[in-house]
Amino acid sequence: MQNWTLNALGLENLDGNAREKLAGLTPVVLPQGHILFRPGDEVLGFVLALSGRVGVYLTGPNGRELLLYSVVPGETCVQTTLGLLGEQHYTGEAIAETDISVVLVPKDMFCDLVAQSTEFRTFVFRAFADRLQTVMHVLEKVAFETIEARLAQILLSRASNKQVHATHQELATAIGSSREVVSRRIELLVRAGIVAQDRGMVKILNINALKKRAE
Repeated sequence: MQNWTLNALGLENLDGNAREKLAGLTPVVLPQGHILFRPGDEVLGFVLALSGRVGVYLTGPNGRELLLYSVVPGETCVQTTLGLLGEQHYTGEAIAETDISVVLVPKDMFCDLVAQSTEFRTFVFRAFADRLQTVMHVLEKVAFETIEARLAQILLSRASNKQVHATHQELATAIGSSREVVSRRIELLVRAGIVAQDRGMVKILNINALKKRAE
């Protein structure tokens, strides 16, 4: 069986003993839409993403969702790391945004590797720091940037061939707003000739104007 650790992003410098332990774990493939954890769930192990993308969300008392961050290969989930190191349960929800391939490192093995392997420990804490920076960036945007700027930024970042395939609800979740607010803002962009929209898709017509809105 091929040693999956040899191609895992972030584990390139892993020492031989840690690599041997991890190689005994079997990757699993999960479909798009699969829920990896929900608020209140116990943290059972450390998830290593080998392919695909996982979104981690917080849900407020009013039902509004906020996308905290996405996890792709080479990155880690800050909630999982906190749960393992601080004996805390999950407070968010993780959903596979694409088909994903992951490896679950059991809690006992994770703790042993953090204690014994400098390279694995460095990977965990460097990825944790990077992820925490992402969360702080999201909070700064929600607190200090206008809805219009955040919407323009997400449209630009998700555009492929000037098209963004996402519903108004998905865009609202990504920027920490409501579907109704996003719908009104998109309608204003349509009237200004900056974008056009179809069901489940927004097309950018004037990218320079949209970039100005994103500033």
